[in-house]
Amino acid sequence: MIALAARHLQSLRRRDFVAGAAFIDGRWIVGDQRDVVVDPATGEEIADVARCSASDMDLAIAAAERSFGAWRDLLPSRRGEILRSWASLMRDCSEELAILVTAEQGKPLAEARHEIVYGAGFLDWFAAEGERAYGETIPSHKPASLLHVRKQAIGVAAAITPWNFPVAMITRKAGAALAAGCPIIVKPAPETPLSALAVARLAEEAGLPRGVFQVLVGDPVALSAPLLRDTRVRALSFTGSTQVGRLLLEGAAETVKKVSLELGGHAPFLVFDDVDLHKAVKGAMDAKFATSGQDCLAANRIYVQRGIYGDFVEAFAAAMAQLEVGHGLEPTTDIGPMTKLSVASKCKAQIDDAAARGAQVMSAKQGERLGPNFVSPTLLAKVTDSMLIAREETFGPVAAVLPFDTEEEVVARTNTSEMGLAAYVYTDSLRRALRLSESIECGMVGINTASFTGPPIPFGGWKQSGLGREGSRHGIDEYMELKYVCFGDLAA
Repeated sequence: MIALAARHLQSLRRRDFVAGAAFIDGRWIVGDQRDVVVDPATGEEIADVARCSASDMDLAIAAAERSFGAWRDLLPSRRGEILRSWASLMRDCSEELAILVTAEQGKPLAEARHEIVYGAGFLDWFAAEGERAYGETIPSHKPASLLHVRKQAIGVAAAITPWNFPVAMITRKAGAALAAGCPIIVKPAPETPLSALAVARLAEEAGLPRGVFQVLVGDPVALSAPLLRDTRVRALSFTGSTQVGRLLLEGAAETVKKVSLELGGHAPFLVFDDVDLHKAVKGAMDAKFATSGQDCLAANRIYVQRGIYGDFVEAFAAAMAQLEVGHGLEPTTDIGPMTKLSVASKCKAQIDDAAARGAQVMSAKQGERLGPNFVSPTLLAKVTDSMLIAREETFGPVAAVLPFDTEEEVVARTNTSEMGLAAYVYTDSLRRALRLSESIECGMVGINTASFTGPPIPFGGWKQSGLGREGSRHGIDEYMELKYVCFGDLAA
């Protein structure tokens, strides 16, 4: 496994994808300081990238401000053509981009390939939405007057993106901002800069003008500070932890920016005893172990009605035992490393806490020989609400299964959490499905399915899971302002 990622990177057709230069004002900046990129599976250094400073961010903001007028005034159809060209280039380079994602993030290569296609889809989606950012005419309440509402680009936007979906979270934000007519500055996670910078190269090749799309890598605090304090930055979008989201929201308040946040998940997965057991187990596997469990949509609290609890645990454990743990670039791998050691440590702490409080620990015992960032797929049965794993989001391949008796009980327990991103419900009762889709306090609910995301849907959460929506026709609104215009004295 040693040097596996490095070998794959050396074989890339696009060697410029690992050059590690920042993209500021249409120029590729090598810089005097460099940050190391490591393979999370091995700890091996696989590349280095330019470390940008706060002064570099100031230059990027100025460049974005200069580019705003011309980009905003470009016909929406022309902006759409550029976005579609960018999406096409991403698909042409999908294998190279997928290898970059797996090398620096760790997810299995098949999932990285899917992310590239998924991410390109947002560029196509918003290319069309930019041409349909309709305003409205209001029936007048004043004599001889005509009332219009228009949507206009808000100005310079910034995106702070996470390491678990390092490509798709960029295109989902940038596609909306650019389609709206806003330049955007992207600060990717320091763990996954290579794929972000590769996407920037393709943006340049697609014809995005100088200063309209920029990518800067470096210390998160140092680079975020200029974005928060500068009044020229009008919109900020962040995907990450609720804790960091609170800090950014507080910082953005000083300049009253428009803020969109996609934060923690802690998703409940409800299984009722009228559902087909095989379908429920498959759904739980899909919802829990995508991206090796490092997903804000991951099923974190799996509630199973008591009548089928034992059978579910047995079948779920058997399915989990088939998961292969290994390097994401190995073709048989289902579960890769955790991207950060802190994530692996949190998973292990939750397992230890549950075991100490009486949970039944069932693990395939794989991964222990592979390295500190690996977490064995682990099932925790007989979990109670007082255990740490039932109260905090798990970002890894650890599944907590909790019994429940009645619908009313499980809804109350589900809604206790201050997280409200997504929920899953498995039942064959249409009435129950409709009731739960209304009563569960989440922004998204999947009924008898673990797959419901994509460009057409409004992605976002309730409560402390975030503000605003990404994707869908609503996503572009995060980068636009409403302007009301009243035409008076129209009488002949």
